[in-house]
Amino acid sequence: MENSSNRALQQFKSEVGIRFQLYNSLFTSLPFHRIEKTGILLSLLSNNCDEGYKKHLSPIRIVDEFFTRHTSYTTEKERTDLLFRFVQYVERQVVLFDALEDAAYAQVHDLNGVGTLKHLESEVLKENKQKELADKLKEFSVRLVLTAHPTQFYPGPVLGIINDLSNALSDNNTNLVNTYLQQLGKTPFLKKKKPTPYDEAISLVWYLENVFYTAIGRILSNLKAQFPHAVDKHNPVVRMGFWPGGDMDGNPFVTSETTKQVAEALRGSIIKCYYMEVRRIKRRLTFSGIDILLNELEAKLYNNLFIPGIRTELKKEEILGTLEQIRKIIIEQHNGLFLHLVNNLINKIEVFGLHFASLDIRQDSSVHGKILDDLAGKSNILPDGYSKMSSEDKIKFLPSLSGTISPEIVDDNVLQNTLKVIGTIKDIQQYNGADGCNRYIISQCNSALNAMEVYGLFLLSGWKKEEMNIDIVPLFETIDDLRNASDVMQTLYTDPAYKAHLQLRNSKQTIMLGFSDGTKDGGYLMANWSIYKAKEELTKISREYNVDVVFFDGRGGPPSRGGGKTHKFYASMGHNISNKEIQLTIQGQTVSSNFGIVEAAQFNIEQLLNAGISNDLFSSMNITLDKQEESLIQGLSEAGFEAYKKLKEHPYLADYLLQVSPLRFYSETNIGSRPAKRGATSGLSLKDLRAIPFAGSWSQLKQNVTGYYGVGSALQKMEKEGKMPQLQKLYRSSLFFKTLLDNCEMAMSKSFFPLTSFLSKHKQFGELWQMIYGEYELTREYLTKLSGRDELMGDYPVDQLSIQMRERIVLPLLTIQQYGLTRIREMDEQQIQSPMKSVYEKLVMRCSFGIINAGRNSA
Repeated sequence: MENSSNRALQQFKSEVGIRFQLYNSLFTSLPFHRIEKTGILLSLLSNNCDEGYKKHLSPIRIVDEFFTRHTSYTTEKERTDLLFRFVQYVERQVVLFDALEDAAYAQVHDLNGVGTLKHLESEVLKENKQKELADKLKEFSVRLVLTAHPTQFYPGPVLGIINDLSNALSDNNTNLVNTYLQQLGKTPFLKKKKPTPYDEAISLVWYLENVFYTAIGRILSNLKAQFPHAVDKHNPVVRMGFWPGGDMDGNPFVTSETTKQVAEALRGSIIKCYYMEVRRIKRRLTFSGIDILLNELEAKLYNNLFIPGIRTELKKEEILGTLEQIRKIIIEQHNGLFLHLVNNLINKIEVFGLHFASLDIRQDSSVHGKILDDLAGKSNILPDGYSKMSSEDKIKFLPSLSGTISPEIVDDNVLQNTLKVIGTIKDIQQYNGADGCNRYIISQCNSALNAMEVYGLFLLSGWKKEEMNIDIVPLFETIDDLRNASDVMQTLYTDPAYKAHLQLRNSKQTIMLGFSDGTKDGGYLMANWSIYKAKEELTKISREYNVDVVFFDGRGGPPSRGGGKTHKFYASMGHNISNKEIQLTIQGQTVSSNFGIVEAAQFNIEQLLNAGISNDLFSSMNITLDKQEESLIQGLSEAGFEAYKKLKEHPYLADYLLQVSPLRFYSETNIGSRPAKRGATSGLSLKDLRAIPFAGSWSQLKQNVTGYYGVGSALQKMEKEGKMPQLQKLYRSSLFFKTLLDNCEMAMSKSFFPLTSFLSKHKQFGELWQMIYGEYELTREYLTKLSGRDELMGDYPVDQLSIQMRERIVLPLLTIQQYGLTRIREMDEQQIQSPMKSVYEKLVMRCSFGIINAGRNSA
C-alpha cells in the first residue's frame, strides 16, 4: 500500500507539480492589461505573503509594504486596480491546476486497484462469492443525486474550457493549451446576474450528458462482462437523481413551471444521447433486417427531439423492445458481430429510461401545515376546527381526504406553488416514466404529522391511495430531530394508512439524513455520531416492522458537511445499519472535482459500489462497533458538543462571521438561485443561516471551524479520564472512527491561522479568535497522539500535496480579501463615507471565486 502511495505521489509531482510550473509561464502571454508586469508583481506579492506571515504581519501591512517596496502606485484606485488584476490572474492559475489534475487522473489513481470493480472481481472469485454477489445485486444500488446548492463558482463556459484544456494537456498539445489559456483570459468568471433554477439545471445536465452517461455505461458493461448472471436488469446498479427544478425549500424561484421545464430538459437530453448513439451504431450495424429497425428507432427519437411542438408518448419499453429484436438478429444471423454496441445501449436505457435522472421534489415541513391550516378556513374539505386538532387526531383524519382542489384556493404564492408542483408530478410521470419523479422530501421533518400532511396533500391533488406511486421521504437534520427520528418512524409504521401506503411501495422506506445542518447545530463529532446512531435506531425499528429502510445522505463538499473520504464511511457502516442502497447528494464543487471527467466519475462510483457490496459479502471485515466502542465515541461526542456549544453561544460569533469573513457578500457572487438564509428577516441568526454559506465563510477565513471544533477538547477530556489507550486502539481497529478523524485532518490541512492572527488582539473579536485557534492547536496535538503521525493527512500524501499547492496558489487572494475586509471594517468603525468602500466590497466578493474553487470541497 505504501509503495502504491509513493508511486502515486511521484506521478502527481511530475504530471501536476512540475507541469504546473512549466505551463504557468504561458500566462505571461495572456490577453490581460499589462500582463507581464502583473505576473511578475504577483510573484513578488506571493513572496511578501510568505515572509510577512512568518513575521506575524497583518494582511494590511503585507499589502501596503508590497506597494511601497515594489510599485510606484500611491492612490487607492491604482492599487485596487492592480489587486483586481491579481485576482483575475490567480483565478486562471487555479483553472490550470484543476485541468492538470484532471489530465493526470489516470496516472495518479490506480483505476484497477483497491476499491474498484476489478478489485471486487478478484475478491469475489478468491472467496468464491459469486452467488452472494448475485443475491446482493438484486436489490443493492448506488444513487447519486445532483443538487444545485451554490458552491460552484465556475460558470458553464469556464467548465467547458477546463474540459478541453484537460484533454489538450493529456495530449501534450502545447499550441492548443496556449490557445485555451488565451480563451480563458477573455472569458468572464463573474456572472452578471443570479442563475435561475432552470439555468442551474442545465449546467448539471452537461455533466449527465458528457460524464455520467458514459461512466455509468462503462460500469454496467464491465460488471456484466465480469459477472454476466449477477446483474438483475430490473435493478439498475447505479441510478441518478436530480434536485434543480424540484427543490422548493427556501427557494421561491422554483415554480411548477420550472419543474415542468426541467423534467422536459432531462427527457430531451437523454433522448439526444440515445439518438447520437443510435447514429453511431448504424455505422457498424449495416446488416440486412437490422438497418430498417434502426432507421425506425432513429426516426422516433428524432421526432421527439427536433420537431417543434411534438412530444410523442415514447416509452422506455418500446425502445428496449426494438433493441432486443436487433440483438436477437445479431446473435442468430450475424455471429454476434458488434453485439457489444447494442448491449451497451441497452444497459444505459435500463438505467436512464426516458428521465435520465429522477427529479426529486422537496419542501419545508412548515409549508404543508400552513396549506392545510389555510384550507381549513376556506373550503368544506377540511373542518373549521382542523387547526385546533391534536397531532394524533390530524394523523387519523388526513387519510380520509379526497378530491382535487384548485391551488388558487390559497393566496400565498409559496403555498399555491407547492400545490401546483404536487399536481405537476403526474404530468412528468406520463412522459418521463414513473421513475422520472416519484419522491417527495420533507425538510425540517420533526414529527409523524409532517409526513401525513404530505400524504393528505397528495390526496387533495387528485391522487388515489391505491395509485400513489410516490415515496414520502422525511429529512432529519438537527441533533434533536435525529434523536427523535426512530419515534417518528414508529408512529408512521403503526399508522394503518401509512402502513398501507408503504406496502404499495414494496415495504421500502427512504429516510434522508442531513449532515450540513447537523454539524452547524451540534458540531463535527456530535453530528456525525448522531447520524450513525440514528441509522442504527432507524434500522432496528424498521426491521421490527418488516420495512426495508434505505438511507439517503445529504452530503456536501467539505468533511463538515459529510464530504471528504465518503466511500470509506460507507465501507465502515456496521451490520446494525441497513445497507440496501447507498444514496447521497453530490453538490456544487464535488460534482466537478470528483465527477468532472469520465475517469474520475467511474472511479468514484466504483469506490461506492465496492464499499456497499464488500460490507455485506465479506463477513471477515468485522466493522460493527461493540457496546464499549459505542460508549467511547458517545462520550467523545458529548464532550465535543459541550465545547462547540460554548463557541456557538458566544455573543460575538454572528458579528465575527459578518465582519471578518465574506459571509455578507455571499449572495452577490451570483452562483446560486437560492437565498443565503431562510426566512425574510433582515438580521442574521445562526439558525436561519444556511449551512453552505456558514461552512464556506469559515473556509475562506482559513479557520474551517465546522470540520474540527470540539475534537481536541473532547480527546483531552477522555485522556484525563484515562481513556486514551482505548481511543488509540479504536483508531487502529475501527474504519468509521479513523475515517471520521482523517476527514477532520483534511479540514485542518486547509486552515491557515497566520492570515487572521492580527485579530488575536482585536478589542471585540480577540477572545473569539483565541478560542478558535486554541481549539485548532489542541486538536492538532491530540490527533498526533492518537495517530502517532507528526503531520496532518500523512496517510494521503497525494491529497496532502495537492492541498499544499492549491493553498500556495491562493495565498495572495486570501491576503487581498482580508485586506479588503479590514478596510471596510475601518470605514464602518470610523463612519467614513467613501466611494472606495463599494470597490473594496467588490474586491472581497471577487476573491471568493478563486479561494473557493481552489479548495475544491470547501463549501
